[in-house]
Amino acid sequence: MAVNSKKIVRIGSGAGYSGDRIEPAVDLAKKGKLDYLVFECLAERTIALAQLRKLNDPSKGYDPLLEERMQACLSICAKNNVKIITNMGAANPEAAMLKVVEIAKSLQLSHLKIAAIVGDELTEKISVGEYSLLETGKPLSSVNERIVSANDYLGAEPIIDALENGADVVITGRVADPSLFLAPLIKEFNWSLQDYNLLGKGTALGHLMECAGHVTGGYFADPGYKDVPNLEDLGFPIAEMNDKGDFFITKLNDSGGMVTTATCKEQLLYEIHDPAKYLTPDVIADFSKVEITEVEKDKILIEGATGQKKTGKLKVSIGYKDGFIGEGQLSYGGPGAMDRAKLGLEIVRKRFEKYHPEIVDVQYDIIGYNSLYGNQISHGEPYEARMRVAARTNTKVAAVKIGNEVEALYTNGPTGGGGATKSVQQVIAVQSILIDEALIAPEIYYKTI
Repeated sequence: MAVNSKKIVRIGSGAGYSGDRIEPAVDLAKKGKLDYLVFECLAERTIALAQLRKLNDPSKGYDPLLEERMQACLSICAKNNVKIITNMGAANPEAAMLKVVEIAKSLQLSHLKIAAIVGDELTEKISVGEYSLLETGKPLSSVNERIVSANDYLGAEPIIDALENGADVVITGRVADPSLFLAPLIKEFNWSLQDYNLLGKGTALGHLMECAGHVTGGYFADPGYKDVPNLEDLGFPIAEMNDKGDFFITKLNDSGGMVTTATCKEQLLYEIHDPAKYLTPDVIADFSKVEITEVEKDKILIEGATGQKKTGKLKVSIGYKDGFIGEGQLSYGGPGAMDRAKLGLEIVRKRFEKYHPEIVDVQYDIIGYNSLYGNQISHGEPYEARMRVAARTNTKVAAVKIGNEVEALYTNGPTGGGGATKSVQQVIAVQSILIDEALIAPEIYYKTI
């Protein structure tokens, strides 16, 4: 069965997060008969970290796997006339564009047009306004001096512009995840940006596709309850849509995983606060009347999504420095392992109280025993135990002390401790504000080879 329409657009999901596998995207580029391959690789925290990399090196700030993904997929996509859309530009789409040009030349490719979309970085722009943080209600000024990044969620429109200007590769920074998939549908079907019913349908497709292996069974899998075949070769999804907005979710026949009504339902509800009002920069999508039907194995028909006029507001993610986390871990095994791990934790606790009273926000736990649920769930006595101490601190100097105290148990604590590790990480916290979309002016840069 195929979606009944004169024109069909096939879109593959090449990644669902920054560190995702690359082989499934290569398979889609080779065998998926795609029109577009979308790499969705950004999250709130990853773009803040990308901004830090850019601060350290102005030629960086794009996705760490951009080069590897393009080396693997660019030639195949060029050969098969598959256009690439990705937010791997992260904090530096222009630098990402130049890197892709370099890679294309090294692969002896030609007649390619590569676009970089900028305009989502708003640190300077928001510094002159009065905004409240959505999560806490505090004024933005409470974190002003610690801001690392401020990126709004652009919508589909600048991507559409780039595609209409002949771009073969479109590289963005922060764009709403579904918009990466919605843009080529609007372009190919010549949908109106005011046809919110169709935009809602395209947003449903984007939302189902944005996490790649989630909808093909990866995140869905739960052994003995929700078994999924061949997860080691999990295939990424393909969406096939017609100009009326009806579409299938499927995958390559020879790939692992599965596409079922259940996998699609789980992904449809993922990160959705109100299924009837899913707010995006393009539309308020309504998934409440979506119908999900299996038409054959690994091929699911999605119908019934709608939409309403967008709010005119854009969400801006604010990444800011918020102290440090210091951590130390140590393992015990054999008879009495739990008692020795508990004693180790007690030693560290007492030393903090006596010698490091400035360290107050501390977590003491035994991994696999009480890290997630405390002591609310009864356990059998394990034969091995790994103690963990972690603390939030205002300074790096204080954070270093956490791991040092745990490591010192090698010779100053219970017998048989081993495998000590310690680390210090700077905390990049994320909160949000809303901004009027009229204040945003995206720009597009092009390079042709």
